[in-house]
Amino acid sequence: MFNIIFIGAPGVGKGTQSAFIEKDYSIAHIATGDMLRKNIEDGTNLGKTAKSYMDKGELVPDSLVIDMLNERIQKDDCKNGFMLDGFPRTMEQAKELDKILAKLNRKIDAVIDIYASDEIIIKRLLNRGRADDNEETIKNRIKVFESQSKPVLDFYKDKVKIIKIESVGTPEEVYAKIKKELDIIKNNGL
Repeated sequence: MFNIIFIGAPGVGKGTQSAFIEKDYSIAHIATGDMLRKNIEDGTNLGKTAKSYMDKGELVPDSLVIDMLNERIQKDDCKNGFMLDGFPRTMEQAKELDKILAKLNRKIDAVIDIYASDEIIIKRLLNRGRADDNEETIKNRIKVFESQSKPVLDFYKDKVKIIKIESVGTPEEVYAKIKKELDIIKNNGL
């Protein structure tokens, strides 16, 4: 079993790199946004509750996201492991995740901290052409991400191997760096 947390700012390439990791390591890619949408689409009780918050323009409470995640990581496609994308985003979420994993006798094996300069991220996101991707909004999203992710990285630094990867070069070049580090951890059971 191989469990990974993937941390990176919007536009840094997590989606692209996640697809490579999912394929090579046969682990489930769990993006919290997708998980929320799936529960809403499937009409689960958790999904209905989440939708009631979202319909009011409110954030879905951590406790609800954690309940969904707890349910999700126990599904069959997670038996070889999972990669969390977009979770944990806060210290509280990281602590709750630790509790869940302890109950399931599982652990996080690695945290991938993928990064790029603000200039690169802004350029990538502006090139995506989404309506909500203007320079001011992007800069704010980067600030929010940095303020939230630093404490989470600090939380894990003494618990698991943190792999710092600069997202510069082709997607394949970036992935080669990630794969090299993941293979060392997987093969050595670190």
